[in-house]
Amino acid sequence: MLHLYHKQKQVPQRVRPRLVPRDGRLRFKVVRIGIQRFIFRDLYAQYLAMPWWALLLVVLIFYLMSNLLFAGIYYLNRPDIDNAHSFMDMFFFSVQTMATIGYGKMTPASFAANLIVAAEAFWGFAYFALVTGLMFAKFSRPTARVLFSKVAVISDFEGVPHLKIRLANQRNNRISDATANLYLFSNTITKEGYTMRRFLDLALVRSHLPLLQLTWTLLHPLDENSPLYGLSAEQLEAAESEIIVSLVGLDETLSQTIQARHSYIAEEIIHDAFFEDVLTRKDGGVEVNYNLFHSVRRSAAPSSENKTAIG
Repeated sequence: MLHLYHKQKQVPQRVRPRLVPRDGRLRFKVVRIGIQRFIFRDLYAQYLAMPWWALLLVVLIFYLMSNLLFAGIYYLNRPDIDNAHSFMDMFFFSVQTMATIGYGKMTPASFAANLIVAAEAFWGFAYFALVTGLMFAKFSRPTARVLFSKVAVISDFEGVPHLKIRLANQRNNRISDATANLYLFSNTITKEGYTMRRFLDLALVRSHLPLLQLTWTLLHPLDENSPLYGLSAEQLEAAESEIIVSLVGLDETLSQTIQARHSYIAEEIIHDAFFEDVLTRKDGGVEVNYNLFHSVRRSAAPSSENKTAIG
């Protein structure tokens, strides 16, 4: 019996770009030529797409630059700010003004200084409002916590070879109206001799679940109607094939539509193997053993205790 997929087949060390990156693999690099770039016209979408650390870094840099700018203006008008003498004093006076703290030790002493303070206070209101909205929008974005098996397997189901992919909801809630789709993304050659990168639909035995709370094994029959029919692992690798699975559903806790994607390349598809059973009926309920979620075996028969599956 084979317990862990990496004991049967090691994923090669070479890195090949993929449309849906995972495990540190590279994303397809797209170089756009002859198209206008909207760097400053689409900042909102760019900031939302940033990872949290990058967004916080940008917010911090803008915050420091704003205070440094106003500190420089105040420093050029040193006599107009009472009890402020050094550039550091001006910097912290700018911090107090921008955040509308107003401790009272350093105060503007002229009309010009008050105009600068008013301008910075206005900028502070606008800046913190923008940052607050951006943070809330990013924090409140619906996210899926869906666990996909690290490998896909090909083995018999009801006497017919099937491609099998396992997924599970990692949250302790349910996903309603879960719909899964499977696609083959690979190089194909047309009758005219052109090489094209195309999406091909892979039909599933069941593509919809009313409720996803435990696990779900996606099944694609490898019959004459399948684009994968008769293809070997070498042919899939030569065509730079990538099998993409997408999941859409309604998170009952968030009451929002969530999406999740995953992909498998030829090296991550194990032939003549079965997923280890992870569901066990116990004490009137179901126990899910996620320690075996990515494990596969050669034997088709489940153990005497684990005979529960959702597919």
